[in-house]
Amino acid sequence: MNPLDVLRDSLYFFKRNLSGIVALCLPLVVIEALLQQLVDHTQGPEAFPGYSVIVGLLVYPLYTAALILFLDARSRGESPRTRDLLAASASLWPRFALLTAVNTLMILVGLSLYFLPGIWLMVMLAFAEYLLVLRNLAPLAAIRESMRLARGNFLRILVCILCVMGPLWLLKGVTFSLYPSPQNPVLSVLIESAHSFLQLFTSVVLFRLFMLISEAPDKTQGNA
Repeated sequence: MNPLDVLRDSLYFFKRNLSGIVALCLPLVVIEALLQQLVDHTQGPEAFPGYSVIVGLLVYPLYTAALILFLDARSRGESPRTRDLLAASASLWPRFALLTAVNTLMILVGLSLYFLPGIWLMVMLAFAEYLLVLRNLAPLAAIRESMRLARGNFLRILVCILCVMGPLWLLKGVTFSLYPSPQNPVLSVLIESAHSFLQLFTSVVLFRLFMLISEAPDKTQGNA
């Protein structure tokens, strides 16, 4: 399946399940934005950047793991309860937070090395979260398996990521140019919440890619 087909199918899925995704993820996305705003307000503009990373590690694994479980259930025609998904994501939080920390560190180091290594790592690590949640792999095992799956599919994954994140980065840049710092705290929370929620579409796209790529070897063996 080419990237345009993946994006089209993902958009259709996202629109059909928008109400469920909103109910599941938006409250936690808003909490994350509120915590970020609290850190910015208490620490000031010269705050240590690591504080924002810590806030992300507290909340991001919860709603992302819940979303992955939701995507998996809906792809099988199931309708899980929100509280069950959140309970399951909470049990995954320690491993998911560790994976997020390792991935973030690796990508930041890569970006500092003339940018391109960071882009390469972002693509190669794209499936690690899905492997941890859906295959119950340990963080390092999920990273290794993600790199194996991404090998040979680099361009397809990169195109899908850029097609989603490119417009979102542009939208965020335009938003900050229209509403430069210092922003009204309420407006800042609204902008950050909206941007983070829209980024969830990337998770839908990568889930679709993950399912296609991870199932391909099984199909090949079945036809052999």
